[in-house]
Amino acid sequence: MRKAWHLCIVASLVGLLSFVNPAPLRAADDDTKETDRVRNAGKVAKEIMDIPDDIPQDLIDKADCVIVLPSVLKAAFIVGASYGRGVMTCRGGENFRGPWSAPSMMALEGGSFGFQIGGQATDFVLLIMNERGANAILSSKVKLGADASAAAGPVGRTAAAATDVTLRAEVLTYSRSRGLFAGVSLEGSTLRPDNDANERLYGKKVEAKAVVFRKAVSIPPSAKLLIATLTKHSPHHAK
Repeated sequence: MRKAWHLCIVASLVGLLSFVNPAPLRAADDDTKETDRVRNAGKVAKEIMDIPDDIPQDLIDKADCVIVLPSVLKAAFIVGASYGRGVMTCRGGENFRGPWSAPSMMALEGGSFGFQIGGQATDFVLLIMNERGANAILSSKVKLGADASAAAGPVGRTAAAATDVTLRAEVLTYSRSRGLFAGVSLEGSTLRPDNDANERLYGKKVEAKAVVFRKAVSIPPSAKLLIATLTKHSPHHAK
């Protein structure tokens, strides 16, 4: 009986200590897969934008937002679902004239990219060229080519960026696979905010629009390379 009484007391004390000193809440930008994705997005952005023959400078300067999706995987040869996670950041302030925002986590799904083989991973960079496109993508699931006009982006410092296609497109899309960088059509794919991933990254519930437009969170340490790269290569909006 005495032994059972002692065990009861010990259990009560453990429960009390747990209540008084509960496990600490996970801080924003803790070691998670979201943190790794943000870091990888920064690396991809730096590697691509450090090469002047990749994305034309005048297009980067006209972009309201940038989406970077590192290591998008295709599930099957030629036909099959593609799946990727990455980040979106926009210029802040009125008319997108301010500094680049904290990133919101994004998801790319669907579509079939014929140049990919098997499980080959591909990096994607998307330029969002106007406010309508930015608002649509940050609000809900958007099908490229239907809900938002999309086109393969021109490549090279002397590329004819001011074509009818690029002038009309809300989203210009690029890919890099095995060292080859090119404009690529992502029509038929869907983009959506990944608010569950935002919660894991920032340690609280926060929607994509609040992250990007309302400065609801600070730029996490994992995004410093991404924001520094964009700030270096395009500190001011050209519109």
